[in-house]
Amino acid sequence: MTRSRDALPAPDAIAVERLRAALARLNPGGARIGLAVSGGPDSMALLLLAHEAVPGRFEVATVDHGLRPEAAQECALVDAVCKERGIACAVMRVTVASGNVQREARAARYTAMAGWAQERGLAALATAHHADDQAETLLLRLNRGSGVAGLAGVREIGEVAGARVIRPLLGFRRAELAEVVAAGGIVPAYDPSNLDRHYDRVRMRQNLAQCDWLDPIALAHSAGLLADAEQALAAFEEVLWPVHVQRDVGGYRLAPPAVPLMRVRLVRRIITAMGGNSRGGDVARLVKRLEGGEGGNLGGVLASVVGGEWLFRAEPARRN
Repeated sequence: MTRSRDALPAPDAIAVERLRAALARLNPGGARIGLAVSGGPDSMALLLLAHEAVPGRFEVATVDHGLRPEAAQECALVDAVCKERGIACAVMRVTVASGNVQREARAARYTAMAGWAQERGLAALATAHHADDQAETLLLRLNRGSGVAGLAGVREIGEVAGARVIRPLLGFRRAELAEVVAAGGIVPAYDPSNLDRHYDRVRMRQNLAQCDWLDPIALAHSAGLLADAEQALAAFEEVLWPVHVQRDVGGYRLAPPAVPLMRVRLVRRIITAMGGNSRGGDVARLVKRLEGGEGGNLGGVLASVVGGEWLFRAEPARRN
């Protein structure tokens, strides 16, 4: 049964205004958007805040991956909360491919939601990533030696599976969102995998919770600045590409630029253009070899030094 907003517990007015301001910045014009809601505390808080901040200007989608028996109940929870508030809610069921379960589940989820958003004519898909998520991502990638692109974490505005994605909660803490849900009288769903220490993110989350001297909001801000830096580097790369890279018979020819980081970026772009796939660290190691006058191969691409230029050719097919 649909109940009026006045009959329901209202979230904190300051939190509602913060979300309204974030959505005004990320979705100027106030076009209808879709909310990705799993039933967990973060996305349920997004739903409750949006119902106060932008009532009638969003729809909800929830996805059952079929990986856990509780998933159907979690989708039912989201649907019931939406029905009580008169919010359109789509419950989608997907099949997860074999392999890395978390990665494949994410891919299936976003593919389904991107298709739904397009069918419904929604301007963007809003997810519930928050400051603690961003801090965890930054620290995880620092620990892996990631470059600027990796350290930028998730952006406020991005694209996944062809859908425009916005993340209006990056200025919120996980605890704040839990309070919003509790105040709304809702018992959210909790995914047991979020407590499984086999996952790097879970261990980082638990360790970060014990470090009260680390400020996730400040870390998230730093990730945002790194995203700005990555955008500037990408623009510089576009300037350098036609100046330093030439399409050649069977591959590419590169006159290495003076800035070492841009050498790495241009080589990675060449390998990608030739159909190869490689990690940033692997590209950096190949660049070091080329700087030393040695050749190498990566992602099905052979690289060599001829004069002052670097040549890239497809690696010959191996004989049986």
